[in-house]
Amino acid sequence: METSERARLDTYFGKIAKTFAPSERPSSILVTHLLAERPAFVRAVRSMSDLRAVLPKPKSVDTAARREVEQTTPCDELSREAFADPDSALSYLEMRAAGEDVVLLDVGGYFAASLDALCERFSGRVIGLVEDTENGHKRYAERDKLPCPVVSVARSPLKAPEDFLVGQSVVFSAEALLRGRGDILHGRSALVIGFGKLGSSIARLLHAKGVHVTVHDIDPVRRTQALSQGFGVARDRDRALSRAGLVLCATGALSLRGEDFSLLRNGAYVATVTSSEDELELDGLRDGYIRNGSGDHVTRYSTTGHYFYLLNDGNAVNFLHGASVGPFIFLVQAEILAGVRMLARRDLSPGMYEVSTEDRATIAGIWLDYYNR
Repeated sequence: METSERARLDTYFGKIAKTFAPSERPSSILVTHLLAERPAFVRAVRSMSDLRAVLPKPKSVDTAARREVEQTTPCDELSREAFADPDSALSYLEMRAAGEDVVLLDVGGYFAASLDALCERFSGRVIGLVEDTENGHKRYAERDKLPCPVVSVARSPLKAPEDFLVGQSVVFSAEALLRGRGDILHGRSALVIGFGKLGSSIARLLHAKGVHVTVHDIDPVRRTQALSQGFGVARDRDRALSRAGLVLCATGALSLRGEDFSLLRNGAYVATVTSSEDELELDGLRDGYIRNGSGDHVTRYSTTGHYFYLLNDGNAVNFLHGASVGPFIFLVQAEILAGVRMLARRDLSPGMYEVSTEDRATIAGIWLDYYNR
């Protein structure tokens, strides 16, 4: 990042932090993709709260960004297994923020399984949680009862530009890996599993590149939307899998189970928009499959008479090329900071919340002042 761009970003976040500064600073734990531009956001979180630790998403860490953050804040290991275990999650929170009022800033529902224990047994107080992703939103929303307020920015209109551009970056990275093997997208058939904000963006760009796109989604409303936009909609998911030369998984949940992989046509490529642990049941592959490297970030799975290719080990393919969506990500990060102020007031009952329309408008106005030049 150029010095001038870094200065503008710090000034922008300084304005956001001043606008949404809480009257009482809570402590915080931050889960984040630690990409190249992310230290500016980390500094903003630290300016509004006593940031006790950063938990970088393990498949999206820029080394220089991590070194910069570690100069002021501990960076700890993040794993879904550790934070899904109540005792493990509680021990971690006690280590970092014992006796304090804490806001958890989450990306993907890492605290969903242990939240009850954290709220009931922590020596301090979990005053609430902010969630950034649709996958995480679902993990918290599907609970019968939440033990604390959860502010979700996953469905905010300020996130729509990011979601669209993430879809574009997924296609860019998938195409780059195919071209690295001497393959191209044009003329290939593709199955997009999941037609939400990311899946629809992926489908549109693939179509623009001359790819025949079929969509599968469990939601009948989304299937009608796909049809209205000119995409084929799979009547039979298994048959669609067997015909696709490229399968892009964009559900944020489990897209392909172990038995599904045997349905893939020979030579098919599989890519995802999130981590392999969420989208793919690779452990369920039937016995006999052998893994071999087949180019940069491409793995060939083969058994007698059958083979397919997995991109980036099943993790979000766009992070291979920085997953950049430009300054639009700063809208979402600002809304996360607005969520911190909501929780810091300590007047919300347990349940799901969104940032107010007025606060979103304030964020958009500040962002336009800095980035509509």
